[in-house]
Amino acid sequence: MAARGVGLLTRLPLHSQRRSRVQRSIPRHFSCPGTVAANFGSEEQPLGGAQTGSEDKIPKKRFSEVQKERREQAQRTVLIHCPNNINEKKFLKYLSQHGPINKHFFYESFGFYAVVEFCQKDSVNSLQSEALTPNMSTESAIPFKSRFLNLKLKNLSNKIPEQLCAQTSNQSPPSSKKLFELLNYAESIDDQLHTLLKTFQLTEENVRLRHLTCSLIEDIAAAYFPGCVIRPFGSSVNTFGKLGCDLDMFLDLDEIRKPDVHKNAGNFLMEFQVKNVPSERIATQKILSVIGECLDNFGPGCVGVQKILNARCPLVRFSHQASGFQCDLTTNNSIALKSSELLYIYGSLDSRVRALVFSVRCWARAHSLTSSIPGAWITNFSLTVMVIFFLQRRSPPILPTLDSLKSLADAEDRCILDGNNCTFIRDLCKIKPSGNTETLELLLKEFFEYFGNFAFNKNSINIRQGREQNKPDSSPLHIQNPFETSLNISKNVSQSQLQKFVDLARDSAWILEQEDKGQPSPSSKQPWGLAALLLPPGAAYPSLSKKKKKLMSEKVKGLLASIKSSSTDISKDTYGKRAISTQA
Repeated sequence: MAARGVGLLTRLPLHSQRRSRVQRSIPRHFSCPGTVAANFGSEEQPLGGAQTGSEDKIPKKRFSEVQKERREQAQRTVLIHCPNNINEKKFLKYLSQHGPINKHFFYESFGFYAVVEFCQKDSVNSLQSEALTPNMSTESAIPFKSRFLNLKLKNLSNKIPEQLCAQTSNQSPPSSKKLFELLNYAESIDDQLHTLLKTFQLTEENVRLRHLTCSLIEDIAAAYFPGCVIRPFGSSVNTFGKLGCDLDMFLDLDEIRKPDVHKNAGNFLMEFQVKNVPSERIATQKILSVIGECLDNFGPGCVGVQKILNARCPLVRFSHQASGFQCDLTTNNSIALKSSELLYIYGSLDSRVRALVFSVRCWARAHSLTSSIPGAWITNFSLTVMVIFFLQRRSPPILPTLDSLKSLADAEDRCILDGNNCTFIRDLCKIKPSGNTETLELLLKEFFEYFGNFAFNKNSINIRQGREQNKPDSSPLHIQNPFETSLNISKNVSQSQLQKFVDLARDSAWILEQEDKGQPSPSSKQPWGLAALLLPPGAAYPSLSKKKKKLMSEKVKGLLASIKSSSTDISKDTYGKRAISTQA
């Protein structure tokens, strides 16, 4: 389609624009009104600005390496509640007494906060040794010493010039109005998808804050289970998280259980005295119950604690007020972490993957296909797997199947969890990039066409083999769990919700088809491309509503004609049978 511009953007011929889009490099650090993108250098997540992703020659780290680095960063970091009018220069000078500072940023969430990472962990201990337990005149303070601190100014009379006050980083996504402005100013549909990705993806600051929150919860859990680890999983670490998404974490006790073979040499074996319970589920419930009580009674900033222990996967749900995150804490959820690693690999292999996933998710959310409330809706995880499956089906494939990744695995990659084979190659450098060069515009349209005509009534989606398979059950939508292959990750989806998805996919494919024909006119202020897909059906293209009404009218007429014809045949049939009976 012809690329569109607003204001000073120049309209070029179609072939010229497509060539310029491939050659033009998209900046890795994107900023827009309402967001602040801090430049943290090589630690920033790749934004995927290239057309195909195979052009990016920067070596990508393994998932385990990234998580290890993030955890070490968090352990050197403190969270400080500050006065609103804090002088940034003096604040940093004061903290530098305890050691050199590596990174810092400020943000607002039920108050004004600073996240400060020191170069050495000892600096954190030095700062904590200076901190005091506050004296309360009417209440009594629980003397819990954490890395969540409170800073007070001794002299409040001095007014600080505005230019010396600390500037905050916004941790929230843009408003719908701002998003539509950004999309309408894009030069092409490809640019729209990249813009949406850069606007909604987790910023470097937000990622750091998520890992710090896990580290602060780990400090609390370690009081009962020394050596335990609180690990984030899901959207916070798999490269598909958007600003404002929940923080999923699990209490990993495997490090405690691992035996040290060097210390157990000889004829003697020393074991801890422990309490025994009838099952692992009961042990999980008891552990989470204690951690939940501790968070509720002693955890600074932890509010609204709910212990949901009778769920299929027991959890503790709470809000971390200082960070603004809604948190779910489970225990020993290793398969979920492995799923996060798999998505991390898929999201890192090709820049188009994340751009397409973010756009499809945003489209689904705009049309209420997904919801934060549990129910019969399609989940973001299901949509992500559907996009991956679609990209595996391209010619040539953009993404490899899970079985292909398994065949590339070394002995060190072998992983069996709860009897499930979770083995796949973890080194991104050993995976051959795709030779597919299709544009995001084409992929988006083809995605809607593919699933708008998918035989959901008889086929299931399987990214392990990358092909359609016969459904093993009667669920309206069947998407095989990549690791626990007997499970359907979309079992909750109802027939009506699936039909809604199919109808909207067909409508969206039709809208993009009109874009290819050059409609609406460039002079029109009407939303176009991806922006048009995010509007209610018929809002961008009134002719779509007329077309659907016409099709519905024809469908009803056909149905009535069919009923009338059947009724006539039955009448004739009945009369004929009676006549035969009389003659007999």
